[in-house]
Amino acid sequence: MSLTNPPSSGSLSTRTKTVGPSLKRNLQATVDETVDSRKTTGYTSKVRVRDRYHVVGFISSGTYGRVYKAVGKNGKKGEFAIKKFKPDKEGESIQYTGLSQSAIREMSLCTELSHANVVQLEEIILEDKCIFMVFEYTEHDLLQIIHHHTQPQRHAIQAHMVRSILFQLLNGLLYLHTNWVLHRDLKPANILVTSSGAIRIGDLGLARLFYKPLNSLFSGDKVVVTIWYRAPELLLGSRHYTPAVDMWALGCIFAELLSLRPIFKGEEAKMDSKKTVPFQRNQMMKIVEILGLPRKETWPGLVSMPEYTQLQSLVMHRQPNHYHRGANLEGWYQSCLKNGGYSATSSVGTPGADGFDLLSRMLEYDPTKRITAQEALEHPYFANGGPISANCFEGIESKYPHRRVTQEDNDIRTGSLPGTKRSGLPDDSLMRASKRLKE
Repeated sequence: MSLTNPPSSGSLSTRTKTVGPSLKRNLQATVDETVDSRKTTGYTSKVRVRDRYHVVGFISSGTYGRVYKAVGKNGKKGEFAIKKFKPDKEGESIQYTGLSQSAIREMSLCTELSHANVVQLEEIILEDKCIFMVFEYTEHDLLQIIHHHTQPQRHAIQAHMVRSILFQLLNGLLYLHTNWVLHRDLKPANILVTSSGAIRIGDLGLARLFYKPLNSLFSGDKVVVTIWYRAPELLLGSRHYTPAVDMWALGCIFAELLSLRPIFKGEEAKMDSKKTVPFQRNQMMKIVEILGLPRKETWPGLVSMPEYTQLQSLVMHRQPNHYHRGANLEGWYQSCLKNGGYSATSSVGTPGADGFDLLSRMLEYDPTKRITAQEALEHPYFANGGPISANCFEGIESKYPHRRVTQEDNDIRTGSLPGTKRSGLPDDSLMRASKRLKE
């Protein structure tokens, strides 16, 4: 099966002009034919998780709580990922004060969203003082796939696979942006891949509606997007931002699929005790090394950025040679193609010049000039390379390992505090981050 190539994606924009500011369940009519027919999801009361699902094992944990793999029972078929939220608590004693803003946003958005390239919520179960979000189960994520291509030695992801992944990601992102949703945490670990090669944008914990916010987006969430994928306007302290922050992150993911390592791999400066957001000097330096210095002539809004003086100070005090060179993205890209062994002659076996043009437009400093998801879907990179498969694994002989599921800790009991680590198991998300920093 092939995904619909532009210009059919252009027809999407004409159908979405009538969409109002609030999400509605009939939004399925606004997306293309790749959207599955999904049943209405919602809250379920007086249902116990263990009556409906058999927990197979533990997948990962983080600040929100824990994720388990489960299979349906009592007539419910399929495999599922159950996200068990950790409620806010006061002090050392367990005094429940409610759910985090992140959990509430994710539940409300996932209940309404329905698209073939966005993770599918099956149901929400309220049991005792715990909330469980039940999602479809996916065997892989992009971080796992990228890591697989570095072992035992680096071998490039095939060009047609990269193209399929990116096209599906843009399809899902266009759906979110059309319906006034910013994801705000796009990174390989949050991009899910089914065993049939379908891409799902996952983890909407930082997502939010951006239609007529009462306050600036910054005042609600001072820090968004994992540091390596954070757009320059965010690094420079912008109080208002747009879907362009997601497109920058997607450009970073595109680059990572080609090079098998983050393109801007900086070190994050942490907030102080007063929760002051620091200027991320090291991350900004990593971007400047490849894209050159941002200039007010090409980015008129640069001088109004809250951290503009910090950017000037960075240049004045350090002044390494690479600050005074022009943009080096094309050199980085050509080196990446050479190291990856992509074809220099065939337009099918390589991302080629079209790939570079798309990448450079995603990594545009000025967010007002950065390419949109709609424009990207109509880019020659997708239009000129033949049909795009809805299965990113199509034609791939090697098999990717399945997601790690730990058998020792599959207790999903509501009596235990969600998120508490047991059996000496490490926090998987922290372990993966530290592993990558050592590469």
